[in-house]
Amino acid sequence: MTTASPQTQLKALREHLNQRIVGQDGLVLRLLIALLADGHLLVEGAPGLAKTRAIKALGELIEGDFHRIQFTPDLLPADVTGTEVYRPQDGSFQFRPGPIFHNLILADEINRAPAKVQSALLEAMAERQVTIGHDTRPLPRLFLVMATQNPIEQEGTYPLPEAQLDRFLMKLKIGYPSKDAERRILDLVHREASQERPADAGPQVAQETIFAARGEMLALFLSDELKDYIVDLVQATRDPGPYKAELERWVQFGASPRATIALDLCARAHAWLTGRDHVNPEDIKAVATDVLRHRVLLSFEAEAAGITTDEFIHTLLARVPLP
Repeated sequence: MTTASPQTQLKALREHLNQRIVGQDGLVLRLLIALLADGHLLVEGAPGLAKTRAIKALGELIEGDFHRIQFTPDLLPADVTGTEVYRPQDGSFQFRPGPIFHNLILADEINRAPAKVQSALLEAMAERQVTIGHDTRPLPRLFLVMATQNPIEQEGTYPLPEAQLDRFLMKLKIGYPSKDAERRILDLVHREASQERPADAGPQVAQETIFAARGEMLALFLSDELKDYIVDLVQATRDPGPYKAELERWVQFGASPRATIALDLCARAHAWLTGRDHVNPEDIKAVATDVLRHRVLLSFEAEAAGITTDEFIHTLLARVPLP
């Protein structure tokens, strides 16, 4: 029996996820981009938009385990990372791993946790390890955090520090589904409530397939001209004056070099999922807003004028010349 190629398996995975997550094709695509680019995803959207359902469905369809962490103001770092438990029978301490040691993590309403929990999660996301006492323990090779934020309710929340925001590969904003999609959601929920399960439970993708897909993605051709374009875009977030004079007054801090690396990886993943063997300018533009929106800090003058980060990025995309 011939095993399907990684690209064929990931295409089937994407199609199946789109059947189970109706009306959120962008969320599904970016989840797979984050999976391929070995990064983390921050999702902002109102309650009930299938954020939890999306990553839970992904966890069911790939080899690995999923865990949801509900972030609350009384959450402690040990609730995330784990702790050492005293054993009175022999006077020793035994480490009990926390939920962070799973492959796929949903950090639900991440901005509700205090700074101590944020710092514990930051080490896990950035270093792929957890330090408890004097011991440092590595996290699984396949490790993805999808964090959610509710843009409606801000009371009792702790804004994420810029250092942690920078660790997220992309920040995605999702909205309500269309009328047609919501009608299909109604039918889907009814079928599930009636326990009408489809005959095909969906593809099961092995971790080795994902690692092989990452290797193929990194091997995609990206021309020197497009590499220069990526660098120009990120540089323009720091010094946009040459492209439009008034943009200089809009930006306080531009994107870090992590944005350059993330743009490269996400554009490659987007091209690979599309089925091409090279990256084109549209791949870069398709992911640029999600890669840059949480890494650019606008000035008070821009906020007072009603300028959003997305508008600033779209202006740059329209003005920075393509190679």
